[in-house]
Amino acid sequence: MTLTDFRFETDPDGIALATWDMPGRSMNVITEGVMDQLEQIIEQVASDPAIKGCVIATGKDNFSGGADLTMLQGLGRAYEQLKAEQGEEVAMRHFFEASRRLSLLFRRLETCGKPFAAAIQGLCLGGAFELALSCHYRVASDDGKTRVGLPEIKVGLFPGGGGTQRVARLMQTGDALQMLFKGEQIRAPMAKGMGLIHAVAPQAEIVERAKAWIREGGSAVAPWDVPKFKAPSGKVYSPAGMMIWPPANAIYRRETHDNYPAAKAILASVYEGLQLPMDLALRVESRYFAHILRSTEAAAMIRTLFISMGELNKGARRPKDVPATNLRRVGVIGAGFMGAGVAYVTAQAGIEVVLVDQSVEAAEKGKAYAHTLITGQINKGRAKTADRDALLGRITATADYNALAECDLVVEAVFEDPKVKAEVIQKVEAVIRPDAIFASNTSTLPITGLAKSSQRPAQFVGIHFFSPVEKMMLVEIIKGEATGDAALATALDYVRLIKKTPIVVNDARGFFANRCVGAYILEGHKMLAEGVPPAMIESAGRQAGMPVGPLSLNDEVALDLVLKIAKATEAQVGQGAVDPAQKAILSEMVEHQGRLGRKNRKGFYDYPEGAPKRLWPGLKDLQPNRLDPEAVDFTELKQRLLVVQALEAARTVGEGVVTDPREADVGSILGFGFAPFTGGALSYIDFMGTAAFVELARQLEAKHGPRFHVPDNLSAMAERGGTFYAEADRRAA
Repeated sequence: MTLTDFRFETDPDGIALATWDMPGRSMNVITEGVMDQLEQIIEQVASDPAIKGCVIATGKDNFSGGADLTMLQGLGRAYEQLKAEQGEEVAMRHFFEASRRLSLLFRRLETCGKPFAAAIQGLCLGGAFELALSCHYRVASDDGKTRVGLPEIKVGLFPGGGGTQRVARLMQTGDALQMLFKGEQIRAPMAKGMGLIHAVAPQAEIVERAKAWIREGGSAVAPWDVPKFKAPSGKVYSPAGMMIWPPANAIYRRETHDNYPAAKAILASVYEGLQLPMDLALRVESRYFAHILRSTEAAAMIRTLFISMGELNKGARRPKDVPATNLRRVGVIGAGFMGAGVAYVTAQAGIEVVLVDQSVEAAEKGKAYAHTLITGQINKGRAKTADRDALLGRITATADYNALAECDLVVEAVFEDPKVKAEVIQKVEAVIRPDAIFASNTSTLPITGLAKSSQRPAQFVGIHFFSPVEKMMLVEIIKGEATGDAALATALDYVRLIKKTPIVVNDARGFFANRCVGAYILEGHKMLAEGVPPAMIESAGRQAGMPVGPLSLNDEVALDLVLKIAKATEAQVGQGAVDPAQKAILSEMVEHQGRLGRKNRKGFYDYPEGAPKRLWPGLKDLQPNRLDPEAVDFTELKQRLLVVQALEAARTVGEGVVTDPREADVGSILGFGFAPFTGGALSYIDFMGTAAFVELARQLEAKHGPRFHVPDNLSAMAERGGTFYAEADRRAA
């Protein structure tokens, strides 16, 4: 055997150990080379009479994160090339066989006649967990970092290495579907309780436990290969089966609005596969997998949520000539909801925090928020009491600005008022070290303007967190006109330390995310003013792929905040910068009805205690004209809500606010939930085709006004047949 990614050895009892340890990588991944070597190992074990069985383990902290998705992207490129050269039938046949190679390999392992066991520690996800599922025995480490799961749905795919069929034969069908649809990472004890693994043991013992199972005569036959095997939920066509499938289909429709082909393929694969013997069931799964692998949704989601996000998380936008920073202490000014959240995620990353507010009591209240959050983690079994003590020990609550003297970075999160921020900037700069970086957490105020209050604008940068800080994964880093590379590098290093995804944008009012969010909320207000039934507006938003409708989102943001931003924009930019219909609705809601949003339980929705939110009946009084629902073009409503955001994203590119399409797409999905199946706001345009998108936008402009006007940069791109990604690649070449 020629092995570079595995070590292979056999003990005196004839039990082989294949240790997966890819050189030069921090994480094992499934590649063509790994498949070649795994095939050699399987055949060696199967053919050597001296080998009783084999344990597959890892030489790294984690078992494996699964398949290298760039390999799957390569299959698509090979398909297109072969299609052009030899025709679609030849190309499709090659694509199908190539895409099911992993499934066939795992099935060969499962039926080779020798027992295989998996010793799992750390992450074991995707194709790697499908490898483990094809082994006859699975033992996992009891270490808290050990997780198993099939997260493919999160990048527009589904398990194509046998995962849908094996999970559905190990668990009740409803539980299996829920696991496959959610794509969550599962802790070892829970996985054992679900029947996904056989045993949990201390990490130092898992390999020996796996060997002992083989030594004691472990069976080389999977349960589903035993004659008269019965699935846990019985036959599909049975009274019990019919209690599962109609509700499952309804839940699928409710949760996906038919926007995610991979979810539908999971449903179909399990439904059809459970009616067939295993080999035929795996072939059915492979056909669906090949189909999904060629879908626009998978291509878009893989590019944005796997490749682009991975590159940004690894520092794709970090200035290359700035040495790595060593952030040991971070100051946070303002212990309100945002500041307290920033303090918590910073301390959670192991960094000392100085939390400053106007009084010690206010600062301690912010620290108490961290106590509440970490206690919630303890109650869920995700942290220990010692973790809480250590985290709180890293947060110093104070009213004394002098405590910031040794901070490497200071983040202000005070009231969104330039005068208040200017005062804070001066107080902080009077006490911090000359090399310290100052960051403003602002959602709309231009950083260049705020930096005018600074004595050292080169060390002034924007770090825009999203609320709630502990849950939202995106952080916008804003470069002011004078922001230097050291400040930018420090901000990026900090965001990486707190395990969030950064995007870098140039300075402008609203930056990137809030401009797009503002366009979405405005469109909801415009629809309301037109007389569209509020329930239709909200349903259109959700069915278009957004997490919530525009009215619900406005409630979360707070109506009074949006009104305040509108008034500030009007005062600074002019009356033409604010839509009068929107201002009228917000003024009525906030100033006359006292409806501020979720925060006071009254907004576009009512929020009764202990009951689901419901649309406020009084909204009908805000609509002088009410349209007949039957006369409303629902498809157009969905298009308006996505197109208006995508146009705003395109404008940010034309204005130089966003310079990398990866950041626009990742930012749009992580920041405000732009329909993930599209791959993001710019991918929505690219995959539709710029010419087709421009034509749609112009139709909407003719009917609904200049907010759908196509910016010059997008119009020119459509004329030359370009896309955002192709042109970015050309500039980078």
